[in-house]
Amino acid sequence: MSCILNIETSTQVCSVALTQGGEVLLEKVSFEGPSHAVLLGTYVEEALNYVKERAVKLDAVAVSSGPGSYTGLRIGVSMAKGLCFGLGIPLIGIHTLEILAKKAVSVTQEENALYCAMLDARRMEVYAAIYDASLQEVREPSADIVTSETYPDYLMKGRMYFFGNGAAKCKEVLTSENAFFLDDLYPLASDMASLSEKAFTGGKFEDVAYFEPFYLKEFVATIAKNKVLSDVK
Repeated sequence: MSCILNIETSTQVCSVALTQGGEVLLEKVSFEGPSHAVLLGTYVEEALNYVKERAVKLDAVAVSSGPGSYTGLRIGVSMAKGLCFGLGIPLIGIHTLEILAKKAVSVTQEENALYCAMLDARRMEVYAAIYDASLQEVREPSADIVTSETYPDYLMKGRMYFFGNGAAKCKEVLTSENAFFLDDLYPLASDMASLSEKAFTGGKFEDVAYFEPFYLKEFVATIAKNKVLSDVK
């Protein structure tokens, strides 16, 4: 059975899970905000010590590949690539929205529903993808500006669950009787266990040298208002 180090840093939650054969051996999670740069190294060190103490061979590193927080994704992917280079092991990339959908399906266990994973992209925009209960992609990830007319064709088909840190702000506009919301669901490294195991078994690896996070849309840096005002003076 393969031993995989899973890393998830796409939201304000930072998490690491060491898994073997799809089962979680060690999990470290912080919900305390965007402190990934500090916490991730500590969590990874604990996981590597766990492997060393038990003489277990680490076979691969899996990382949540996006979309999500630009900074969070950069931190997670950089750590994953560094480990793969240093240890000479393969890299696995798992789409963040699929990880989130996996969590929602496990919570509801409803086979005939659709699942819309949403990550916040500011204002009324979200990064979203739609899956069925078997995690087959019904609609590919995109940046959606959410209105009452965003998902009518899907909502007409039956129950549809919305979840992720972008879903709460959509409750007021998605008022269909088929729209249901799952609160406080975040993509976690432990939710990657079966997904990374499947990828490893199928030999679905990334090119460590060229792999980049899936941002979905270009990152645009902004200048703080106080900086602009000071320059004008």
